Amino acid sequence: MLKTVESLENGKKGAVPAKTRFKLRDLDIFPNTILSPMDGVTDAPFRRLCRVLSGDRMGLLVSEFVPTDADAVFSLTGHKQLKFFPEESPFGIQIFGRYPDKMAAAAKKIAEGLHPDYIEVNAGCPAPKVAGKGSGSGLLRDLPRLAEILHDVRAALDTCAVNIPLTLKCRIGWDSDSINVMETLDIAESEGVELLVVHGRTRLQGYNGLADWDWIGKVASAAKIPVIGNGDVNSVQRAFDCIQTYGVSGVSIGRGAMHNPWIFGQIADAWEGKPAHVITAEEALDVFPLYYKFKLEDGSTEMGALGRLKQLGARLCKGFVGLDESTAVGADDAAMFVRQTLLTAQTPAEFFDRLQKLREDDAKKLRYEPNRLVNLNGAKETELKFGDQFK
Repeated sequence: MLKTVESLENGKKGAVPAKTRFKLRDLDIFPNTILSPMDGVTDAPFRRLCRVLSGDRMGLLVSEFVPTDADAVFSLTGHKQLKFFPEESPFGIQIFGRYPDKMAAAAKKIAEGLHPDYIEVNAGCPAPKVAGKGSGSGLLRDLPRLAEILHDVRAALDTCAVNIPLTLKCRIGWDSDSINVMETLDIAESEGVELLVVHGRTRLQGYNGLADWDWIGKVASAAKIPVIGNGDVNSVQRAFDCIQTYGVSGVSIGRGAMHNPWIFGQIADAWEGKPAHVITAEEALDVFPLYYKFKLEDGSTEMGALGRLKQLGARLCKGFVGLDESTAVGADDAAMFVRQTLLTAQTPAEFFDRLQKLREDDAKKLRYEPNRLVNLNGAKETELKFGDQFK
């Protein structure tokens, strides 16, 4: 029987899962991970941050989703989500919309003008202004329309000089009474989709509750194409368990990367049989000036970059624990102490002054243990808000 990789997370070598890589047509993807696209989070600076921390071992990368409905004629300018760098390859651009002709035209223009490695159709976003208008996860209530979109996008890509793969991201259904992910799989395979990413929640769940990996496993066992599972993957151990137990070709990680942007490199280390790198509290705090630098280099204002530091800090700081209860920062209060210290700063100068004081003093009394986090969901939302769900 295979041992789990728990020993790897304690700094020792351990077993690896049966699958450590997957194929997307001619692309050989290692490790078998994807950074899930999150609107307002996974822009080029955040992807760059994760890529640097991983030692450039990210698996697949994909853009924030790009709207296609609003433009009379889709333009490559005016969509900041389309920005990516050659070193991000293999990189895909995810598009969303409800009109097959517009989706196809956008896919063709993106493929010919920007040359990504693949195009992905979004059938997973639950936000009211997306799903409520029939795109994103709203397509799960209109599978014939989804089929038409996939057919037309695939046909448009087939006319390009360089024919690239088409992938699909979906949820398991609209709600618990209308789970139709198996039908979605059939449509995807029939229309030339070459990889399916399944988020194990319904649209009604939003980002609450736990992902249903049993359904993801059913899809993986029936599929002729690679299936990537998405939902609640927050550690090497969890990635290992999902791949081994549910037979997926890999895992897609979203909020888990905000809590722990080192996770892709940790998975790559584990799959390569390397001892785990133990991240110190000081090293964890050093992520903030690096991310700030990347945001400024991308054209952000200082206050805009500060907002992103706080967005990341709200998640990442939950991983701090005190060394023992006798220290100034108790074990149970450590995360809240660091969060409040950083997130109440009003200017970048104040943020970095507080950060430096933390590094010089309290960080020596802290450990960084993001793997202890079980619930990534936070408080239950009463309404799904577009662009706010990851803050």
